[in-house]
Amino acid sequence: MPTGELKPKNIFLLAGQSNMAGRGGIYNDTKTNLHKWDGKVPPQCTPTPKILTLSLNKTWEIAREPLHKEIDNLKTCGVGPGMPFSNQILAKHPDFGVIGLVPCAVGGTKIEKWQKGTILYNQLVDRARAARQCTGCNIRALLWYQGESDCGERDSRLYMGRLEKFFNNLRHDLDSPYLPILLVVISAGEGNFLRNVRDAQLNINLKNVVHVDAKGLTLLPDHLHLDTKSAVRIGQKLADDFLLSQ
Repeated sequence: MPTGELKPKNIFLLAGQSNMAGRGGIYNDTKTNLHKWDGKVPPQCTPTPKILTLSLNKTWEIAREPLHKEIDNLKTCGVGPGMPFSNQILAKHPDFGVIGLVPCAVGGTKIEKWQKGTILYNQLVDRARAARQCTGCNIRALLWYQGESDCGERDSRLYMGRLEKFFNNLRHDLDSPYLPILLVVISAGEGNFLRNVRDAQLNINLKNVVHVDAKGLTLLPDHLHLDTKSAVRIGQKLADDFLLSQ
């Protein structure tokens, strides 16, 4: 259970795969052939006591990049949407209250890895429940950025049903049937059926789902992951659309 003096008012769950975890500023070190982060933190990701993160041991700490380094710990993490999302909200509404981010994204994960009963699903629910233990705080939304790994022929056909099932189960298990969901519509994928996944995301038949399209954003040389500039941009778009939906 979160303890200590640092307590948020507004909680946001961050889940999905690598573009939510953050790959901005990641490059391949040619000497070691390992992925490294360039360490560059844009001003839109500046730490502040008004933006907290739930650590791996479920205590609140001041959030800073790379936000997902403890959760997505088998990959190299960089800049993602969470910090620019939070700073954008606070820039537009300085009296919004302290934001608590709950990082849960893990790179390379298909939607079937997020179904009820899986390790990732259980971790998300467990961390969400721990986050909302503090007095006077509530979960304002789930930020979801996933689907790049589901762009194969079979997975793309099954994607809409699996995604709706995941959202419905999560809302049920958090006792929040209308939990707002900010759904990033992907712009790149591993496979030839990106359009199928995009169509599934755009046509999902659930209430309180806001679509934020990543189309047109710039990618790293791998043509899959957002660069730092685009991670900041999608974070800001998520914030703007969240505020419009309120």
